[in-house]
This record gives sequence, structure tokens and C-alpha cells, in this order.
Amino acid sequence: MSNPQQLRYSKEHEWLSAAEDGVATVGITEFAANALGDVVYAQLPEVGSTVTAGESCGELESTKSVSDLYSPVTGEITEINEDVVDDPSLVNSAPFEGGWLFKVRVTEEPSDLLSADEYAAHTTG
Repeated sequence: MSNPQQLRYSKEHEWLSAAEDGVATVGITEFAANALGDVVYAQLPEVGSTVTAGESCGELESTKSVSDLYSPVTGEITEINEDVVDDPSLVNSAPFEGGWLFKVRVTEEPSDLLSADEYAAHTTG
């Protein structure tokens, strides 16, 4: 399992792209997608709503369980991935590409986000 080096990661298994014009993209990692199993439903935060770093902002339902979705940053939701709402399996098949979940205008970023190597160590040890 290879975590893209340009992303940052939360200990709750979300990834975060670098902010472009203040807006970052968020998804769940391949590790989390594999642990969940086949995702069959995605409840994502509403556009315009505010999310807080480390707090639940939606959920993913799989054939195995229901899992909370946590925001890795604080900010305002600017877009959700409608493709994932229509086809939640994208979370499993392309977690770092087409399976992204939402975009957020970042107002606060916690200092404890991990690099790809730190996240790999977190998930193996």
C-alpha cells in the first residue's frame, strides 16, 4: 500500500491535499477503505456547513460496518463529491483519486497531521 507523498494524513485515516486558493481536498486512505470493506453508502457534510478538525462530519457505511468520517481540518465545505454519493464503491476502487469525499476552505489546520511516512508507521505499528 503506497500513500502519496504530497498528501498529509490524520490518525483517524483521512488524507488532505495541499490547499489551493485556501481549499483542500479530503478523502479516506486506502488503509481505511480496505479495513471498511465494500463501501455502500456515503453521508457527506453539506456544502456551506462548517467542519471542525477531529470531529465527525459524516459517515461511511460498508458491508462490514458504519464508520464516522472525521474532518482533518477546520473550515467550510465548498464541494462534495457527488460521484461518491452516487457510487460509494469509488472510495474503495480509487481512494486517492475519484474517491475523494469533500473540499473544504481551510480556516485552521492542526499541527499533528502526518507525512506519508509517518502515516505508514502509524498504520503498521
